[in-house]
Amino acid sequence: MPASYPMPPGEPIKVGAPCAAIVAADVARALAEDIGSGDASAALVDAATQGLATVIAREPMVLAGQAWFDACFASLDPACRIDWQYADGARIAANAQLCSIRAQARALLSAERSALNFLQTLSGTATITAAYVAHTSGSRTRLLDTRKTLPGLRYAQKYAVKVGGGENHRMGLYDAVLIKENHILAAGGIAPAIARARALWPGLLVEIEVESLTEYREALAAAPDRIMLDELSLDDMRSAVAMRPAGVELEVSGGVGEERLQALCALGVDYISIGALTKHVRAIDLSLRWQA
Repeated sequence: MPASYPMPPGEPIKVGAPCAAIVAADVARALAEDIGSGDASAALVDAATQGLATVIAREPMVLAGQAWFDACFASLDPACRIDWQYADGARIAANAQLCSIRAQARALLSAERSALNFLQTLSGTATITAAYVAHTSGSRTRLLDTRKTLPGLRYAQKYAVKVGGGENHRMGLYDAVLIKENHILAAGGIAPAIARARALWPGLLVEIEVESLTEYREALAAAPDRIMLDELSLDDMRSAVAMRPAGVELEVSGGVGEERLQALCALGVDYISIGALTKHVRAIDLSLRWQA
């Protein structure tokens, strides 16, 4: 991670209160990418002209990303005024007006695309997360995101997952130990890998991925905090739940779609991690309409 990019905070992500330093860094990078040496099109408008625009949702959605949206306009016009009709986490019908923006016309025109890119992408992540979470209703199982995020937008997408009702797995490689197949091979086996993790990082969660009941039993003997059941059959996962001792969490992973969620939740596992929440990004259709 570049030294200029703020490290994510240690505390959990809070809906409605994302890390201001990360929002500012994301927005600065986005505006620099888009505007470059200057907005040639916005220069056609007199610098004294003021503008008013509204944002409309073209489809049902869960709103996420207000802080990033606001910061795009505020970076170019600190005196801008944005009036929201909804808060992050709101479920919104198609054709609803999300907000109005009053700002210098040049700032409004220059920030429009970056602001909408953040809002439509993060709302898309929150919307699909909410759809997945709905299938877990009444169960003990919680949905986790993964590190399969857009480069440079991990914190933002994980914020959107939280807005949609999901929970965050580790932020990166530094805040938990996840021992996967290649780690096991490189470290000399399941037991040595877990023992080494405990010795090196006593304060971090230690999780290990297993791909069979044989590996599961070996992992149980080494006492990790959490075991990830990767693409096991339903019968094998049922057996794993039955064998689980107190104090060990179980996570299911591996190509989980909406159609499998209820059956997996019925097993009684603690977590299901789903890369599609942040990897299969479909942006929400939004429209910014110029009013004056």
